[in-house]
Amino acid sequence: MTREHLVWTIAGPMGSFGESARAERRRTALMPPKSALAGMIAAALGIERADDGAHEALNRYGFAAQCLDESAPLRDFQTVQCVPESVTGTVTRGAALAGARRGVHTLVTIRDYRTDVAMRAAMWADTPRWTLAEIARALRAPAFPLCIGRRSCPLASPTCPLLVHARTPLEALAESAPPIWMPSVRPGIVCSDPFPGGSPDRVELRPSAVLSRAQWHFANREAWYFDASSGR
Repeated sequence: MTREHLVWTIAGPMGSFGESARAERRRTALMPPKSALAGMIAAALGIERADDGAHEALNRYGFAAQCLDESAPLRDFQTVQCVPESVTGTVTRGAALAGARRGVHTLVTIRDYRTDVAMRAAMWADTPRWTLAEIARALRAPAFPLCIGRRSCPLASPTCPLLVHARTPLEALAESAPPIWMPSVRPGIVCSDPFPGGSPDRVELRPSAVLSRAQWHFANREAWYFDASSGR
C-alpha cells in the first residue's frame, strides 16, 4: 500500500547540521536531523520560533534525507566576547560589554560546516495539519529565507518540491529525479524517522525532536540509517 510523500532538493555551497554544542565548538553531522528538516518547512510556512503549537504539529510528520554526493568538512574560527559574572543588571549585550570595560573576555570558537551540500529530503504524515500540497507551495514561495542549518548557509538552487506516492520514504526518495544541474549523482546513506515495515542498517538516538525552538530545547529521537547498498 502506498502513501503520499513530499520530496524536495536541498543544495548549497555550505551547510551545517548541528550536533550538541559543547564549550567553544559547534560541530556538524553528515546528515540533517529531523529538527533541521522541520525547521526548513517551518520557515517556508512562515512559522515563528515562539509558536510551539505549530512546531509540535511539524514533529508529527515523518522526515527522511539522503546524500546525493559527498560533501567535505570545513572549519571556521570566530571570536566571541564574554563578560564576567560580576556584571549584572544589564538588559542588552551592548550595555553588558560597556559595564565590563576592560573585564571583557575574548574566546576563540570553532564552527564546523559541510561544503558542496547536495541531498534530497522527504516527508509524510497520517493526519497532517498542513497538506503536503500546501507545504509544496510554501517551498516554492517561502515566507522566510531558507537556509541549510544556519542563516549564513543559504540554498543555491530551488527546492523543486514533488509529490509522489510510494510504499516507503526510501522508495519516494529513489523516485525523485536528481537536480538538473547535477549530471551524475552518487546516492549515499539515508537518515529517516521510523516507518512501518522498515529494517534499518543501524539505529541512533539524536537530539532532534523539537520541544521549544525559542529556548533551543530538543529531545532524543530514534533515527534510522540505511546504507546506499542496502537496496531497501
